Amino acid sequence: MVYLNAMTEAEIREALAPFNIGRRIEGVHVQDGLVQVSLRATREEAASLEPLRRDIENQLKSLAGVQSATVVLTAHSGQPADPAKPAQEPPLLPDVKHIVAVASGKGGVGKSTVAVNLAVALAQRGLNVGLLDADIYGPSLPKMLGLHAKPAVLNNMMQPLVAFGVKAMSIGFMVPEDKAMVWRGPMVMGALNQLLGQVNWGALDVLVVDMPPGTGDAQLTMAQKAKPSGAVIVSTPQDLALMDARRGVQMFGQVGIKVLGVVENMSYFCCPNCGHRAEIFGHGGARAEAQKMGVPFLGEVPLELSVREAGDVGKPVTALEPDSAVAAGFRQVAESVAKALALA
Repeated sequence: MVYLNAMTEAEIREALAPFNIGRRIEGVHVQDGLVQVSLRATREEAASLEPLRRDIENQLKSLAGVQSATVVLTAHSGQPADPAKPAQEPPLLPDVKHIVAVASGKGGVGKSTVAVNLAVALAQRGLNVGLLDADIYGPSLPKMLGLHAKPAVLNNMMQPLVAFGVKAMSIGFMVPEDKAMVWRGPMVMGALNQLLGQVNWGALDVLVVDMPPGTGDAQLTMAQKAKPSGAVIVSTPQDLALMDARRGVQMFGQVGIKVLGVVENMSYFCCPNCGHRAEIFGHGGARAEAQKMGVPFLGEVPLELSVREAGDVGKPVTALEPDSAVAAGFRQVAESVAKALALA
């Protein structure tokens, strides 16, 4: 779906002129009718500027050719907010019972694979499930779910796409697969706000959020805006990955988000020909680390060729090969998460 009448950045800037905020405009991004504007403001100014921010956002939403608009205030001076004490705001998604952030301290541990298969496995349990791809720079959800259409927009709300019983949304649905997302931090935060608050998720039991790797702005934005019920930390068994997983657990603790537990991905490999088991990255490290940190161990998922093959064809292994050992591993993780959320 391409919005032929979408406004340009120059037209958006012209529409902002009557507000006399030229010195505050930090960035304007326009893509297929989706508009993001970031405005400079100190922490001290933020509260007094909130009515103006809402007025600008509403004005932009009313323009022909604008499908969705988000205006954010970005602070560059004054005292930084304490991430452990987010401001009290009404729930961003009142119809979503639980938001679960799937995170890792580093990339390369199969976090997105775990997030996608966790969402599908929860849906297979009869729950209403959504899946949000919060990795703006490297969205992988469209490929892994085999979804390539652009989401429709009704009443200024994007409509999630649906696959394998899961409602899904990703910035990857709205930009070409090979396009590099060269955005500054405020624009990324604006995109996250849109993907959270301007999507018609409907009533959900669980919204699984595939977080970008690391412990930066995206994680803080999710903690403050979405207020997740808990976080799932993904790691491989090796010491280097476990060290980064430890940082992830500490980060969520600092922002007041409960860690539901740790998943050991790529726990071991079984040769499909001879059945020989090889612990390529070690084994049991995540279980031991979870015990050391005092958080639950949610389960282990083996390394199998079918995971890569299923992902490449856009069909999660829990749906494509439900009787496989790796699918059983994901179902165990889903059962543990459901019990932690009192949904089992």
